Amino acid sequence: MVGGVGVVGCSWCNLIGRKQVSVASGLLHLNSSFLQYSRTRTRTRALPVSKKLSKKRTLVLVSANQEDNFDDVKQQIMDYFTYKAVRTVMNQLYEMNPPQYRWLYHYVASNEHGYGKTFIRNLVKQELGERVMVTRLHLYERWTKFCDHTKMYERISDQNLALMRERLMETVVWPSDDTNSEVAG
Repeated sequence: MVGGVGVVGCSWCNLIGRKQVSVASGLLHLNSSFLQYSRTRTRTRALPVSKKLSKKRTLVLVSANQEDNFDDVKQQIMDYFTYKAVRTVMNQLYEMNPPQYRWLYHYVASNEHGYGKTFIRNLVKQELGERVMVTRLHLYERWTKFCDHTKMYERISDQNLALMRERLMETVVWPSDDTNSEVAG
């Protein structure tokens, strides 16, 4: 089962472009730029739109499969470390081998497929792939030693709490000073 997010009768749906949300024959289709960026095929499922729910303007979230193994996150992390490794190698080449730096710069600039296996396969052909792979592994090793997962969890939790507090402060209607003086007097 593939998880997804469905929006039923929300008031902000008009803010989302037609390319992303379409309602046809009682079904709501919701796309995301995250899904479009993904290299893996994702099945999308249309969610039925209930007329009763659409009048209430409620938001319904259909969560991902409970047994999600986070392969997409793992791939994003690998791609990010490849990106960091390419930047590191480019900095090294800029000082030590300007012709290779120019080639790599143009290759990265013209690359439309992200930093996955195909990207590295093409670099191996130019004898830069091994250097990028070794650098990527070294950067990941440094990150795993540096990153404290407990602190990362706390940072995420604190940020979520701060954002929810901000949102609450935006939605709360505070009584004006005039009403306080009338009650007290």
